[in-house]
Amino acid sequence: MTKIDEEALAEAYNRALALEKSGEIDAAVEAYQEVLALDPEDHGGASVRLAALGRGDAPPRAPDAYVETLFDQHAEVFEDVLVEQLGYCVPLLLRQRLQELGLGPFGRVLDLGCGTGLTGGALRDMAGDITGIDLSEKMVEIAHEKDLYETLYVAEVEDFLEDNDEDPFDLVAATDVLPYLGALEPIFFGAAENLNAGGLLAFSSETLPAEILAGRPFMVGPHQRYAHAESYVRDRLAATGFDIVEMTEINVRMQEGQPTAGHLVIARLR
Repeated sequence: MTKIDEEALAEAYNRALALEKSGEIDAAVEAYQEVLALDPEDHGGASVRLAALGRGDAPPRAPDAYVETLFDQHAEVFEDVLVEQLGYCVPLLLRQRLQELGLGPFGRVLDLGCGTGLTGGALRDMAGDITGIDLSEKMVEIAHEKDLYETLYVAEVEDFLEDNDEDPFDLVAATDVLPYLGALEPIFFGAAENLNAGGLLAFSSETLPAEILAGRPFMVGPHQRYAHAESYVRDRLAATGFDIVEMTEINVRMQEGQPTAGHLVIARLR
């Protein structure tokens, strides 16, 4: 690893944020590029911010260093901010839909991006065994304290799906994971490789109006989160061996007082 000049990095990043906030976009772009030169692993998510400004291609997924840093920093206040302030209730919506569709109980469940255990808690009495995966060690520590999971791993979800050689699962859940992923083939294909035949993949995604997506399968939205076109989600599921059981339009969370449009999807592996 190359040693990072932390002082220079902080100065460049704060300058970039200030310039972006003041509307000096060209200058902000130059500052974010300076940030990337100082920190190629991109702990601050400069590449994602550049994509949100329309000044760079969206990375295939948010940089691991950025996601890990972001959630490590917010682990202690994560649930208060997400649930109480942003009105996030996707894990409970997922539980409700599974029950109303008569799906479950499940022998083995894999909770991708488990965070502090919101989805694990929502599905605990519907599962015999739950494995949780998250890139943030601090998030996993909080989830561990709740005693919801039989097994917890600190890992990037796509890497885990590729490397895992344990018994397959009956349900793979990924709530609030896709907003940090662009291309969906790796996670969908990885889920298929880790499911029993007929197993379920359940996830939430965010989207934007067609005129903003402008034909793109995905893009980084104004809040540095990936939005996916419904047609792209459907296409990639079909291509990786899934049939959609249900695709529901939902409000994923509030952002600056406005609802975030998205989907809750339950799909079955053929």
